[in-house]
Amino acid sequence: MPLRITVIGTGYLGATHAACLAELGFEVLGLDANEDQVSALAAGRLPFHEPELGRLLEAGLHSGRLRFTTSYADAAAFGDVHFICVGTPQRADSDAADLSHLMACVDALAPLLDRPCVVVGKSTVPVGTSDIVAERLARLAPVGPEAELAWNPEFLREGHAVADTLRPDRIVVGVRSARAETILREVYAGPVAAGVPFLVTELPTAELVKVAANAFLATKISFINAIAEVCEAVGADVVPLARALAFDDRIGGRFLVPGLGFGGGCLPKDIRAFGATTRELGVSSVSALLGEVDAINLRRRARMVDLALELADGSLEGRAVGVLGCSFKPNSDDIRDSPALDVAGTVHGLGARVTVYDPAAMHRARQVHPELEYASSMADAAADADVLLLLTEWREFVEADPEVLGRVVAQRNMADGRSALDGDRWRASGWRYRALGRPDTQASADDSVSLTS
Repeated sequence: MPLRITVIGTGYLGATHAACLAELGFEVLGLDANEDQVSALAAGRLPFHEPELGRLLEAGLHSGRLRFTTSYADAAAFGDVHFICVGTPQRADSDAADLSHLMACVDALAPLLDRPCVVVGKSTVPVGTSDIVAERLARLAPVGPEAELAWNPEFLREGHAVADTLRPDRIVVGVRSARAETILREVYAGPVAAGVPFLVTELPTAELVKVAANAFLATKISFINAIAEVCEAVGADVVPLARALAFDDRIGGRFLVPGLGFGGGCLPKDIRAFGATTRELGVSSVSALLGEVDAINLRRRARMVDLALELADGSLEGRAVGVLGCSFKPNSDDIRDSPALDVAGTVHGLGARVTVYDPAAMHRARQVHPELEYASSMADAAADADVLLLLTEWREFVEADPEVLGRVVAQRNMADGRSALDGDRWRASGWRYRALGRPDTQASADDSVSLTS
């Protein structure tokens, strides 16, 4: 009989996982305590922006393979495999992860598990959490240890979540038995048959894989932004420098893009939580490294405000600033720890009249920053602006025509926070163009020094 699967927690991760498992042919029941969330998903409405996911949600509902509920009893009776996808946000009083949602989920589900099953954690947690959860399951479940725990970290990129679920670059499962491994191989039989590597580890290794991956990516981003700081100090250009580094296949060019830095609901809170864990473990070198990675990332936001000030001749008081982008990355409406929105708020605090446009995230931004103004288009955000700030590299911003925008602004000043624009093209259209880690003007050939002269 085919496996029946529950997905507990239908936020970004859970809704994506549930819809994709239904697409792979499984019967799936999504569970969430939020009745509004469940009602929206059951009606085919996504509570967030994610390309391609709406189509899969509708297909799963139409086929009958995908349903949603608020009942733990229904989930326990239905599922052979229970995926836990609840959030583990940063605690309000420290850098550590808040595991209260995870533990509440386990406490609600476990007493209802009266037949053998596998409970699979997908949430990002501190190493050692799985031991606590496994003991809790065995103690609370009527079926005892036959409610077995496994860990299967997620590696989703917002804006690419469907592809990352259906065609991931690897699947990692932490298990304690051959039975759990066999069941998870059945769940992921489709991707594995298509050639996706299936890596089996013990539970602590599976827990560490996700946080180690995020720590490495954050470090790579902050590294090139630290080099951008050096470039600014000596008048060098970080963009061709990064391009030169990318040709070294030991380094590669992905995530080696200078700019405003990382944000969102994963990297910032995960590296802080990992730092807290390593401090508790006495591995101070790792916590020190991650602390500086975080500090470099936050400094880029302050430097972006400095560029806006420079373009405004030293004062933003009473100046009109157009902001292009407020989500933390393109193809997402996520504004959690968004560098773009942080910069917009800071510029407003310095006295500027800030007008924001984003293709997807303004409804969320308004809730957090109602003091900002919001436009209905890129041109409206740019209208009469003394300074434009490109803060999220949505395609329509990257492809914008500098001549067209130049006709609506008050002054042609552009600060590119993502190194996404062709600076020469914008300068040729009469713009003063600034970008993080790049010189104010391109050095002319006459000013360059030949090594052969």
